[in-house]
Amino acid sequence: MRSKLASALGAVALTAGAVLTLAPTASAADTCWADGNRYWCHNVPGAPVYGTVGNNHVYPDPDTVVGHMYSNPSWFYCKMDGQDWVGGPHPTRWLMTVADNGRLGFMKDTDIYSETDPVRDC
Repeated sequence: MRSKLASALGAVALTAGAVLTLAPTASAADTCWADGNRYWCHNVPGAPVYGTVGNNHVYPDPDTVVGHMYSNPSWFYCKMDGQDWVGGPHPTRWLMTVADNGRLGFMKDTDIYSETDPVRDC
């Protein structure tokens, strides 16, 4: 009986080890990647895209939602640090993009699953 139980447990352990070995690592899937002038990142589907302050299109307006991003992954032009607090690993980072309705704006870094460090600065 012990022999059969040990064999069964050994088979389960080998199968679990094989599954764990074949699964992609989070870091491999979590980095934004460049495609021409755009950077693609995995994001929260339906995340709000915020407008800009004034007509200069340089600063995000955290009080004005201009659209949403339902696609995932989505593309981004560039990133800005030192803006209003958003939290997360980059607490003041926003990324410039175009919402699904065609409006230019910024998404909060906390709505993006991918590591956004590779995205160029605005």
